Amino acid sequence: MMSVKKVIALFLGLFFSITLWAQSDFSTAYFKVHINDKGWITSMKNTTVIPAREFSPVDKPSPVLSLYNSQKKTYYLPVTATYNKADKSIQLRYDNGSVAKVIISPKKKYLKFTLQSLAPRNGVDVIQWGSYHTNITNLLGEIIGASRDTSAAVNYAIGMLALNDNTLGGTAETVADAAPFQYIIHSPDSARYPLPATLHEGQVFSLGGDGISDVAFYGHKEPYYRIMYGNAAEVDGKGRISITYQSRDRTIAREVNYSLIPHMAANTPNHISVEPLSGVDYIGSSIALWGSPDSTALMDVVQNIVLSEKLPYPTINGKWVKDPTAFVPDAITSGNLNDSIISYASRLGFKAISLYDQGFLRPDRANNGYIDGRNFETKPIHMTSGNLSHKTFSELAAKHGIIIGRTTITNALAPGTLDASPVPSDSLCYQQKRLLTVEIQPGDTNIVINDPRYLEEIASWEGHCPNLNMVKIGKELIHYLGVSKEAPFRLLQVQRGYWNTHPTSHAAGDTVYKLQVTVNYGYDGIIPNMALQNEIARYYADVCAINGLGYYDFDGQEFLFNNGHGYYSAKRFFRKMFERATELGLPSIRFTGATLSEGSWHYQSIWNVGGGKNLYDATTREWGSTTSQGKDLRDVTYANYFPVGMGGNFPVTSSSTAAEYEHIQAISVGLGTTYSLYLNQKDVESCPQKDAIFNVINTWERARAANAFPRWVKAAMADPANSFHLETIGTDEWNLYKINKDGSQKQLFTRLKSKK
Repeated sequence: MMSVKKVIALFLGLFFSITLWAQSDFSTAYFKVHINDKGWITSMKNTTVIPAREFSPVDKPSPVLSLYNSQKKTYYLPVTATYNKADKSIQLRYDNGSVAKVIISPKKKYLKFTLQSLAPRNGVDVIQWGSYHTNITNLLGEIIGASRDTSAAVNYAIGMLALNDNTLGGTAETVADAAPFQYIIHSPDSARYPLPATLHEGQVFSLGGDGISDVAFYGHKEPYYRIMYGNAAEVDGKGRISITYQSRDRTIAREVNYSLIPHMAANTPNHISVEPLSGVDYIGSSIALWGSPDSTALMDVVQNIVLSEKLPYPTINGKWVKDPTAFVPDAITSGNLNDSIISYASRLGFKAISLYDQGFLRPDRANNGYIDGRNFETKPIHMTSGNLSHKTFSELAAKHGIIIGRTTITNALAPGTLDASPVPSDSLCYQQKRLLTVEIQPGDTNIVINDPRYLEEIASWEGHCPNLNMVKIGKELIHYLGVSKEAPFRLLQVQRGYWNTHPTSHAAGDTVYKLQVTVNYGYDGIIPNMALQNEIARYYADVCAINGLGYYDFDGQEFLFNNGHGYYSAKRFFRKMFERATELGLPSIRFTGATLSEGSWHYQSIWNVGGGKNLYDATTREWGSTTSQGKDLRDVTYANYFPVGMGGNFPVTSSSTAAEYEHIQAISVGLGTTYSLYLNQKDVESCPQKDAIFNVINTWERARAANAFPRWVKAAMADPANSFHLETIGTDEWNLYKINKDGSQKQLFTRLKSKK
C-alpha cells in the first residue's frame, strides 16, 4: 500500500507538472514571449533594451496554432491551453473538438514549436502557425516570414523559419500553396512615403502589362507599391506586419483552382486535381520563432537556426551563400567565343561562368546526364583553337577555382525527350482525369468523354497556350481545343499523334488525362508527377557530376508550382537535387532562377533574373529606369535577407569606363547585391579600359570578401547619389575615397581593414 507521503508527493508532482496555463513566458537571448491560458501570444518583447520594447499589438493577440478546414473554408482558434512542464508541451483545445499537443523547446536564440499530435481531426486538413501579429510597420519579408524595423531607433526583427519540408511560409488558405504574385500597398516609412488619399495599407493590385511579358509585370515605381513573392508576411489596414507558416495533410486528394497571377485575364486559374502524397502530413510540423536586433539577425540568429536544425546550408568559398561577404558577381557569356572567358572571370575575382549563349538545357533522361554524348563527342563551346565539350571546358575553369553552368527549363519535359515523346511517360502530372466512352481507331477524331467539366480550359494557368492543350490516352498525346456543350461530350479540333506520338486504338473505358503543361516561347513542356520530378532533380545533379557543371539558371522555376503542391514541390525538388549531389561528392550547386520562394530560399544562392536597365541603370543610377523591376526585386530580396540581384547587366564594351564600375561595385557592396556581368569577347577586347575595369572590380571584390566594410560605410555606398573610389594600400588594407560623379576631387572617406 502506498504511504501518505508518497500519495502527497505524487499529487504535488502532478499538480506542478500539469497546470492550467496562467503565466507562461518563454525566452531566448534577445526575445521574450508570453502565452496566455487560451493559447494566444499576448506579448513579444525585445529584451536587449531597457525597458524591454513590446511588439505584440494590444488589440491583436496571436494564436499559437490555428486549424483550418479547407472544405468549409473555416479557421478554428484555440480556446484553452494546458501546460505540461514535464515534457514542455501545451495542449490546445478548439471549439470544433480537436485537441493539439505542441512541444515548445526554448533554444538560446530561438523558440522551437513542434506539433506532436492532433485528435480528433474533425475535417482539419491544414494547420497554421499564427498568424503572429506585430506592431512593426517597416519591412515585411513575405518569403521567409519576417517583420523588420531597420531604423536606428528600433533595429529589431521578428521572424519564423520552417524546420521541415512540409511546413511552408504562408497562410492555410493559400490556393495550391503558392501565394498570388501581385502588388500590395505598404509604405515602409509613412513619414517619408505617405500614402495618397486614394490608397490604403494592404490594398491589392494586379501586376502590369498583358500578363505574358514578364518585364511588363513591374509597373509601379512608387515606393509604397510592394510586389509580393509570397504571403509568409502580410500587413493589416494600419500597415502592421504579421507572419505565418502552415502545413498540410498531403495524403488527401484535392482539387484547386490555381494561377500564380490570378488577377490577369491571360493567366486565369485552371482546375487541377492535386496528386496525393503518401506519408506527407502536418503531424511533426515545426517552426523556429525568433526575435533579434535586425542588424545582426541574419548571421547571428538565422544562420544559427539553419545550422542547429540541419537545414540546407549551401556554401561558396567555404562561406554560407547568405553571408554578405560571400556575395560575388558571376560572368555570363555572349557571342559564343570563349577563348578568354575563363581568364576574364579569374582576373575579376569571379567564381562562376554562366554559358547563357548555349541556350536552354532541356532535361532529357535518355542521355543519362551525358549532355555532350557518352564520349563527349559533341563540342558546343566555341574556341578559336577548337571547340570543347562542357567537361573539358569545366576542367580548364576548375584550374582557376571557377565553375561553369547552364540555363535550364527546370522540370519542363520538352517534346522529343525521354519522358515526353514520342513515347510519353506514365508519370506525367495531369489537371483532370476522365474516361473514354466510345472506342476509337487510329484515324478517328471523334473522341467522346464521360464528363466535360473543366476540359474547356486551355493548357496551364501560365499564358493558356493553345499549342500545349493536350490529353494523353495510353501512349498517345492528342491535341484538342474545346469540348462540346451537349452530350455526347466530344473533344473539339482534335489532332491525333501529337508531338510525334503514335496514333493507336483505344477502348471504351480507357483513361483520358488532361495534362498539366508549361508555357510556350521555347519553354514548351509537360509537367512530371512528383515521383518523376524527383528523378529530374537527381538528373540535374548527374549532369553536374558527369560534365563538370556547378551552376544552374532555373528558368521557368515557377513550373515547380504547377502540380498544385506549391512551395513544397520546390523544396522537394531542390532537396532531391542537393541530396544526389552529396551522394556524388559534389559541392553545393550554385543556382539562380526565374523566381524566389520559401521553397527555394535555403537552397538558392542568387537571384539574377532579367537584367539591363530594367534592373539597375548605372547611367541614370536608378533601380529600374525603364520599368520598376529593379526597385521591386530589390525590395523583395532585401526584406527577405537574400542577396539583391542586378540581373544580367553592365556589359563591357568599347565605351565602358572604370569609373562606371566603381559605382556599380559601390552599390553592390553597399546594399548587398550580386549581378551577372555580360562578357562578349569581341566587345571586351575592343574596350581601351578593359584592364582598369578588371582591376576595379577585383579590388572591390577582395575587400568585400575580407569583410572590410562596416555598416555605416555600406549605408553611404548604398545611396546612388554618392560616388566612391577604392584603392589597395597594403595587404588586406584599402583607402575608400569619396569623389564627384565625374571622378574629380577625390577625398579620403575612410580607411578599411580586413575583418576575416
